[in-house]
Amino acid sequence: MRFSGRVALVTGAGSGIGQATAARLAGEGAVVVGSDINAAGLEETAGMTVDGAVFHPVVSDVRSREACHELVNSTVADHGRLNVLCNVAGIARGHRVGDVDQEVWDLIMGVNVEGMFWMSQAALPHLEPSDGCIVNIASNAGLMGQAYTVPYCASKGAVVLMTKAMAMETMRTGIRINAIAPGGVETNLTAAFTIPDDPDMELMGRYMGMRGMAQANDIASLVAYIASDDGHRIHGSVLSIDGGMTAG
Repeated sequence: MRFSGRVALVTGAGSGIGQATAARLAGEGAVVVGSDINAAGLEETAGMTVDGAVFHPVVSDVRSREACHELVNSTVADHGRLNVLCNVAGIARGHRVGDVDQEVWDLIMGVNVEGMFWMSQAALPHLEPSDGCIVNIASNAGLMGQAYTVPYCASKGAVVLMTKAMAMETMRTGIRINAIAPGGVETNLTAAFTIPDDPDMELMGRYMGMRGMAQANDIASLVAYIASDDGHRIHGSVLSIDGGMTAG
């Protein structure tokens, strides 16, 4: 019960890593507010929580600055505080560079970068009184170049440096801000991921890993560690959990 008495806000809570994280934190005693654009997914998450756990679903779109601030403010108004923000909502698409249009670029940046920034911007004033923390989900794609995923790599690279820059800005407070960089994880996001026709598989093989894919619960376990008092010395870090994919 490491999160007993704490309030956590988890984006992307309707599936995958966000769903596993919301269920994990609620199971460890947190009051969890979970947001997603997928109402049915949030209902599924509520059904995954253990008896006695507290999970409040909210349908919201992180691409909107107004929606992000409203989500944070309503969480604090309803529950009196905010201790943990988990920025998990994300989207991935595969394209050759020449096939990326404005709509695709804006969608990936809107969810993966802008949403994370707006949520953090809204949360920071409320996290300072509680010495709270932010955990961002980055990716191995933010640490290494990958063919056919240039916008996605760009977005996750932005997450890595946004995390570090915010950590520096909050250095004189009690807030902790970190990121997790998973490799492949078996989620709806990866199941729906498509690649261009006739790809160069030798290029892709360089970042497919040799130890298989992780499960969403693997990532949620690390989120819970970082966000708990066990991780009290972790600040400004980007922790890889990729089966050694970025080791060399």
